[in-house]
Amino acid sequence: MKASLLTLFTFFSLAIFAQKKADLIIINAKVTTLDDQQMNAEAVAISGNRILVAGTTASVLATKNKHTKVIDAGGRVVIPGLFDSHLHVIRGGRFYNTELRWDGVTSLKRALALLKEQAERTPAGQWVRVIGGWNEYQFEEKRLPTIQEINEATGDVPAFILYLYGKAWLNKAGIQKLNITGETPNPVAGLIEKDSEGNPTGLLVAEPNAFILYSTLAKLPELTNEEKINSTLQYITELNRLGVTAVMDAGGGFQNFPDDYAITDSLNKLGKITVRLPYFLFAQKKGTELTDYKRWINMVDIDHPASNDVNGVDYHVTGGGENLVADAADFENFLFPRPDLPASMESNLKSVIQLLVKNRWPFRIHATYNESISRDLDVIEAVNKETPLNGLVWLFDHAETISDENLKRVKALGGGIAIQHRMAYQGESFIHRYGKKAALASPPVKRMLELGIPVGLGTDGTRVASYNPWVSLYWITTGKTVGNTQVMAKENTIDRLTALRLMSTGGYSLVREDDVKGKIKAGYFADLVILDKDYFNIPADEIKTITAALTLVDGKVVYGKGPFQSIAPAPLPVIPAWSPVKFYGGYQDK
Repeated sequence: MKASLLTLFTFFSLAIFAQKKADLIIINAKVTTLDDQQMNAEAVAISGNRILVAGTTASVLATKNKHTKVIDAGGRVVIPGLFDSHLHVIRGGRFYNTELRWDGVTSLKRALALLKEQAERTPAGQWVRVIGGWNEYQFEEKRLPTIQEINEATGDVPAFILYLYGKAWLNKAGIQKLNITGETPNPVAGLIEKDSEGNPTGLLVAEPNAFILYSTLAKLPELTNEEKINSTLQYITELNRLGVTAVMDAGGGFQNFPDDYAITDSLNKLGKITVRLPYFLFAQKKGTELTDYKRWINMVDIDHPASNDVNGVDYHVTGGGENLVADAADFENFLFPRPDLPASMESNLKSVIQLLVKNRWPFRIHATYNESISRDLDVIEAVNKETPLNGLVWLFDHAETISDENLKRVKALGGGIAIQHRMAYQGESFIHRYGKKAALASPPVKRMLELGIPVGLGTDGTRVASYNPWVSLYWITTGKTVGNTQVMAKENTIDRLTALRLMSTGGYSLVREDDVKGKIKAGYFADLVILDKDYFNIPADEIKTITAALTLVDGKVVYGKGPFQSIAPAPLPVIPAWSPVKFYGGYQDK
């Protein structure tokens, strides 16, 4: 009886919804809806923040009245907004305006020229920073910069250049600024390279995780509060420019809750966040993880997240992770062998997962290697026997080398997997360490889909890889790295339509919201993108260069260029005046 009443209520709700008139209509479009019942459409009508109709031009225009705004897509492709299921927006936004991005730069010569130009405009008291999202294989020269080249380009201005999770360079001025000498001891995880005379060379090496890199980065000066607000808005606009309308923020090192969430908290209250932004809480300090999660569970009402949302755009705590306990972290650094997790991992991880499950908190676990995943699953299975998961949302992040056996265990426990394009940036290093054969299905995405496991696609930007989702779509459809190395076997790649699903509905399937988000379908939230290139028909190499011509989030235009610029919000001036973003933007692609 209850189910029948619900069905009847849904029927009448849709009937009432169908009688509405459109606030906004997009015509002359090639719409890919991702709705299996009607994959393609000519036009879209939007009422409020929901899709009203996706269908023929006639059916859409029937919803028009004198107040309806009509947008002519000019024959362009329209897709659901992209959902990056693993990105670090809250942390990344605070620092975005300080960072010179080498993402997409095609030559080392150009990268060093950018470095020199930025050093010349960086004021006293600030640093030049290149913070991840690039590798040597994207450059024509196929090599890393030398410390001599970095010193020549930056001179007396301190500089920090981060290379993925593996290493970083400090120039001479940076070494002096941080008071690093021949007597400075190596940290627990990592080393400071020294020359034959015992002097620091400027190279910092992460072994086996990125602590030395992130702890050094944390010592650099921050922006003012006003500048951080501007920086976060610039970064979110950059994501909108790339067609991103939603993100699952996976926390991150040195991202403390609630203090480091103050910027996005304030922007949310003002209704200025233009991506859906559910976020997970990442335990920061080894040994206090259980205490942290107990405290956060008492602070956060996860059962009523909508109370935190403004203007319909999600911004709320979604669960715990991706780091639950430090003992379980197997950070990928393919420059070094796989880390062995300590014997204390199981007991420490179990106490945290058990707490989360009892309080019905979704959780996600960073796990690169199958060996770690096996032990993680042992813990989850043990918790499930004592406190059943009962459909609780949980997922693995990354899972590059997960075995078929462990995939079946994930399926049996009702878990999901968020995969990213880290192999597009570290594929060559992976092959060098583990061989070509091991890379052919890393991660085994086709098998995940065959087993019916929910899979979301993302980037893991901004540090370990670029935040550009089109690089991820390029990698998963071609199997190639940004250096054009065939890292994944072609038979293990997926077609463009399936890849698009993973970068939209796939992310929502991880959190069980794919019934209202991720498709251009009547009743779904109106997050969609008009593309500047035809994703389905352009040459594969051009996929990396796609951007949005127009982006809508929650039924509102948040970004537009070219013929759509006049109906989009005006670009926000970049502060501070010396910011690299003011001169170069974000992803370079040149």
